[in-house]
Parts: sequence; C-alpha cells; structure tokens
Amino acid sequence: MNRLVYNPSGVCSRQIIIDHENGKIVSVKVIGGCNGNLQGISKLLVGMNIKEVIERLEGIKCNTKQTSCPDQIAKALKTI
Repeated sequence: MNRLVYNPSGVCSRQIIIDHENGKIVSVKVIGGCNGNLQGISKLLVGMNIKEVIERLEGIKCNTKQTSCPDQIAKALKTI
C-alpha cells in the first residue's frame, strides 16, 4: 500500500492523507475543513478507482473560492 500526504491550498483543510493500492483508494483522511462532510466523502471514496475520483471531484468550487476540499483531493490524486 502507498500513502500520499498532501497539503492543500485555498481551503480550510490543512492536510489530506490518502492510502491507495493498485489504482484504487484504500482510505482518505482530511485534517481540518468541514468535518462531517469530509468524513462522508472519505467513506464514499474507499474502493473507487483513482481516475474516476479525479473526474468526479476536479473543478468543484466552495462558495466564492476557486477550489474546494474535493477539488484538492483530486489535485492530490493527480500527483500519483
């Protein structure tokens, strides 16, 4: 299993930790941000294909910000 630690920018969350294996998400933990929403998103991502997660989350914006925590998860996954 591989671990990605990513420091997002432009959002409330401070760190994203993603465990992945064979192109699939094993676990996601987001430090900071909207706790309940990010816990839910993290559970939904488990078992998903990384490319599909990127396609679904990339470009989501939070209010007037140009990014969001889901968008930052996609950016993190693009670094793999």
